[in-house]
Amino acid sequence: MATFGYGRVSTGMQTTDNQRLELEQAGYGIEPDFWFADEGISGKVAASQRPAFKAMLGQIRKDETLVVSRLDRLGRDAIDVLQTVRQLGERGIRVVVLQLGNTDLTATAGKLLLSMLAAVAEMERDLLVERTQAGLARAKAGGKTLGRPSKTTSEQ
Repeated sequence: MATFGYGRVSTGMQTTDNQRLELEQAGYGIEPDFWFADEGISGKVAASQRPAFKAMLGQIRKDETLVVSRLDRLGRDAIDVLQTVRQLGERGIRVVVLQLGNTDLTATAGKLLLSMLAAVAEMERDLLVERTQAGLARAKAGGKTLGRPSKTTSEQ
């Protein structure tokens, strides 16, 4: 079974060479046809929307492994990372992150780690909603009119 490697950098001034080197130094011999890299693409862009990641998804099969150097190479949005790993796991694909001690996120310990990540992501989402609601309430209390401007005038 093949081992796939994936790298990502946010700007065109950076390269994924060091990420690939990290994988090789960890003992993962990635064949050139199984190395995929998105260069100049932010981690905020969902993994499924990145060209190289999409191409890799089209090639990787059940019982194969995807290796990344760090979790943030998959994405910076916890929810997106969680969904990406779960979808790969459902397809029978292992996801290994070197930064996490070579942890397979689709194995038992990895699933626990993902559950904690999901809890943090949910808390993050809830805090964002709370801050937004507090900001809106503060603006309203300060006399600010919220929402879109009215299409009719007071004379109509």
